Amino acid sequence: MSDRTRETRDQYTFTDPSKLYAGYDPKRQHQPEPGLDQKLDPKPDLGEDTYRGSGRLQGRKALVTGADSGIGAATVIAYAREGADVVMSYLPEEEPDAQRVAAIAQDAGVQVVTVPGDLRDPAYCRDLVERAVEALGGLDLVVNNGGKQVYVEEIADLSDEQFDDTFKTNVYAMFWITKAAVPHLPPGSTIINTTSIQAYEPSPILVDYASTKATINAFTKALAQQLAPKGIRVNAVAPGPVWTVLQVTDGQPPEKLDEFGENTPLGRMGQPAELAPAFVFLASAESSYVAGETLGVTGGKPTP
Repeated sequence: MSDRTRETRDQYTFTDPSKLYAGYDPKRQHQPEPGLDQKLDPKPDLGEDTYRGSGRLQGRKALVTGADSGIGAATVIAYAREGADVVMSYLPEEEPDAQRVAAIAQDAGVQVVTVPGDLRDPAYCRDLVERAVEALGGLDLVVNNGGKQVYVEEIADLSDEQFDDTFKTNVYAMFWITKAAVPHLPPGSTIINTTSIQAYEPSPILVDYASTKATINAFTKALAQQLAPKGIRVNAVAPGPVWTVLQVTDGQPPEKLDEFGENTPLGRMGQPAELAPAFVFLASAESSYVAGETLGVTGGKPTP
């Protein structure tokens, strides 16, 4: 996308979605985990130049995990521009990306607090919630987005350690954070979990990752029924192939990056900026009758 297009387009601009980001051509590349957005070529569109807020989350108090890059970063920027204060969770190694995103969000005039740590640690997850409540004076919006994805060709090579790390990052952290957060959430609050198209169309090289995403779907739908009488809505967003640093830190084989996303009906990968509006919708009062839903943002790939 050209600089001129970035300047003139926002999420409300009428456009042909199959032509959006035309010429956006990721290079074959690799980074060690967890990787940095700022080293990606080309850099993902986080909506920093295009997302326009309209006060839909004015006064809300949000906690977002995986907030330094990709979908989490785009969500932080959108939430801030919609008027929400935000606590950002991410790994310490991701500090450069996190500080850039925090600065963009702070430009919207909201409070932004950074709390680095490892989601595999239950003590960190519980402390994260307490620090968010203390820093923001409460909590009413939780986005469980942090995730781990590393491909393995054969199950014989899928180590116990990786299987455990993937479940702890993607599932256990969601459980620990949600359990700690619920006592603080007033009626009208929302919880949003990030699942994936992998929950429905699992790749043979992502056995552990796809399994966690199916679990997140079930967790979301069960918890939504439990918390709905308390006035707390729980939903999920299921991204399709989206250009994030997750893909180049062994999330995909490098040779697949050349055609990443081309098998979607729209014929291209998505950008984090295209996911943020889904997280805004599910957080806002506009979705007041939506609970237990998994909202697919997949480029047209069917979901149940």
